[in-house]
Amino acid sequence: MRQTGTRKYRAGSASRRIMFYSHDTFGLGHLRRSRALATALTEDNDETSAIILTGSPVAGRFTFPERVDHIRLPGVTKLPDGSYVSQTLGLDIDDTTSLRAGLIQTAIEQYEPDLLIVDKEPTGFRGELLPTLEWLRLRGRTRTVLGLRDVLDEPEVLTAEWERKGALQAAENLYDEIWVYGVRDVYDPTEGLPLSDELRKRIHWTGYLRREVTDEADAPADPYVLITPGGGGDGATMVSLVLSAYEQDPDLSPNALLVYGPFLSGDVRDAFDARVAKLNGRVTAVGFDSRIESLFAGAEGVVSMGGYNTFCEVLSFDKRAVIVPRIVPRLEQWIRASRAEQLGLVRMLDETRDGLTTDAMIDAIRNLPNQSKPSQAGANGLLDGLDVVKKRAEMLMNGAEGQ
Repeated sequence: MRQTGTRKYRAGSASRRIMFYSHDTFGLGHLRRSRALATALTEDNDETSAIILTGSPVAGRFTFPERVDHIRLPGVTKLPDGSYVSQTLGLDIDDTTSLRAGLIQTAIEQYEPDLLIVDKEPTGFRGELLPTLEWLRLRGRTRTVLGLRDVLDEPEVLTAEWERKGALQAAENLYDEIWVYGVRDVYDPTEGLPLSDELRKRIHWTGYLRREVTDEADAPADPYVLITPGGGGDGATMVSLVLSAYEQDPDLSPNALLVYGPFLSGDVRDAFDARVAKLNGRVTAVGFDSRIESLFAGAEGVVSMGGYNTFCEVLSFDKRAVIVPRIVPRLEQWIRASRAEQLGLVRMLDETRDGLTTDAMIDAIRNLPNQSKPSQAGANGLLDGLDVVKKRAEMLMNGAEGQ
């Protein structure tokens, strides 16, 4: 059972402190989600502040609003076999995990947050968050929330992973609430998890997190299709397929704006740049733009992978989209894209059903204007996440748990 202790909140106080934990071992998803939440939770109150604990190596390339800051944890890299290595010179992965755990504990002790929101991993990277969560539970002052995206993985795979990591026990005993940043009628990421009835009563479906343009970015003056593999670390296949489509079909339009993402680099990107140069302006490529919301807003359509943040942007900016989901190491993106296609929100380019061929990509881009927009399938009714999060956070920090 959870240990509630004697809570000593600043009940009724205008001043609020919110801490986010975003382990960020791969990609941009966790950081970008935490940044969106921190922005929403601080924008209405000049005395509310937030700090994001993040392992992302590109956190410093993002702008953060006033009263939102971040602390960069020592980075780790996920290898193809699923293991991790440290990015910190002279430290092995165990030493790096211990260093990260100590920094997390110290930051929370010094900052004394009213609310801690943990993204996706109940115990943190390799269990690094457990000592702090247990300390907070015994101290009894800080409310704790586990935030889950709409899809995690196949139920059987997720259950085995959570049991292995001790995540089930942590979710039961160390969190006041679980927030699912999605809609239960679309997908339930906790399906199959052996959660107690008491914990299931603490789950709140918020809806998807609406995105807005906060910083303007330079966008092409002419119509364009936005091509985005998210962080880009696993996007080479999709990018190559899009370039092949424009290479094979000289009449394919509109032109494309390709945003590689910060993790698609080195020789792979150099080879792509050479191919882009031969297309004589029909495809324009940039490495990374933290203001990608602005590029979404101006696009005629989108070709992307199926990450959570990209999906939120497709819905928020009401863009016709072709989703090319990855299927390893998780089926998360395929599950999300498949369900969204069933609901008429996007079109999925499925490797088994459609084939990842140049002809299939040409057809997908050509047919973008004929797709329905997400709003025509009811997307606007799915995007209440930030408003619900604000209400839940205020209730928790005011001691109104469970209402």
